Amino acid sequence: MAIRNIREMGDEVLTKKCREVTEMTPRVKELIEDMLETMYEANGVGLAAPQVGILKRIVVIDTTGEDPHILINPRIVETSGEQTGNEGCLSVPGKCAVVTRPNYVKAVALDVNMKEFELEGTELLARAICHEVDHLEGRLYVEKAEGPLKDVNYDEEE
Repeated sequence: MAIRNIREMGDEVLTKKCREVTEMTPRVKELIEDMLETMYEANGVGLAAPQVGILKRIVVIDTTGEDPHILINPRIVETSGEQTGNEGCLSVPGKCAVVTRPNYVKAVALDVNMKEFELEGTELLARAICHEVDHLEGRLYVEKAEGPLKDVNYDEEE
């Protein structure tokens, strides 16, 4: 496993739509392991393959620090409710902005065995699913920001 470089806003790869994964290969497994390691090293809750320069529809999410979700070719099939709050991104370091997202999300994806499953989430998990699926479409949260980007102050309590 290896820590990969996280691409930052302005890198063209972050604006491109990703390709579907059609088979699990040793290289795809290695990518997923590297993405998890990179996300944890950067203290993130989610990471999409284009953020490490790979245009594949793969997302890793872990909002609890102990239960990583691996989503291959994820699609959001249901949403409801609304939540508005600060959102950040490993590809936009040190910044955050207010974004409104659904409060409930149901996604369908493939797992590492290429078997379909559903993932339902509320609050932070719902926000993370939407945020990471946006990356697969070449979109960053800053496009949805309700107001200017702000500097993140890690000393402040929210």
